[in-house]
Amino acid sequence: MTETAPAQENATRSGRPLPIILAVIGLVLIIAGIFFPVKLAPVEIAPKTLFTVAGFPISNSFITGWISIVILALLFGLGTRSMQLVPTGLQNLAEWIIEVLLGLAENVAGREKAREFFALFATIFLFVLVNNWSELLPGFTNATIFIQNGEEQIPLFRSPSADLNFTLTLALSAMVMVQFWSIKHTGWGGWAGKFINLKGGLIGLFVGLLETVSEFAKIISFSFRLFGNLFAGDVLLSVIPSLVPLVVVLPFMGLELFVGVIQALIFGLLTLAFITMATVSHGHGGEHEAAH
Repeated sequence: MTETAPAQENATRSGRPLPIILAVIGLVLIIAGIFFPVKLAPVEIAPKTLFTVAGFPISNSFITGWISIVILALLFGLGTRSMQLVPTGLQNLAEWIIEVLLGLAENVAGREKAREFFALFATIFLFVLVNNWSELLPGFTNATIFIQNGEEQIPLFRSPSADLNFTLTLALSAMVMVQFWSIKHTGWGGWAGKFINLKGGLIGLFVGLLETVSEFAKIISFSFRLFGNLFAGDVLLSVIPSLVPLVVVLPFMGLELFVGVIQALIFGLLTLAFITMATVSHGHGGEHEAAH
């Protein structure tokens, strides 16, 4: 009994500083928010046109997309410029990225098909990932870099993944490649047989109609999933700094870092999965593949 009381007293005393520390941190953050407020940047769904070239509008998301392309080109260009048996530096990073992505592709599509579809899968993943992470860079989400266009100030950069034009174009490109490989592996008859099945009667026609609707639904799902998640993150990272001090934004930036990876993986892996399923032969398509 004599030993329990001091132990409880020590535990109580050791726990006292925690509320005090939290209170002090909260007070410091409130003071920082009062004296160092962050202006709320306007967040709009549509991208802004910076200028036009031969009548073609160049938007801020278009500029950021090309920056992403340059970043990837420099990374893999410099990393593979002078290949060494024992990789170091950028070559080591580039090889590690390729090995991880190839492992993922083989798990989804199998070793043989993964090699054939890998270039599309890796390109989609890396391009979407860099675009997703671009919203975390200073001057992007918080729109701290503007250009003057008449009387209007336009943010110079915007993440392409928060632009529905980009996500829709990427979704269309992915689904076009799905149909391309489906025709290549199952033949025109096998590909068309999924959508027009006269042998199955009314049920076959109905199933074919569902397949057609499903293909278009994939485009919509692809487009709005990526756009919705990244635009929501864009809004979050724009609004939060105007409500709380900048240091509180760090956990949200970490969350968006994670979301950027997940969304890039989802887009790339779903594309790979759709291609893999589309290249499986059914019915007379199997005869075509066997003939080859």
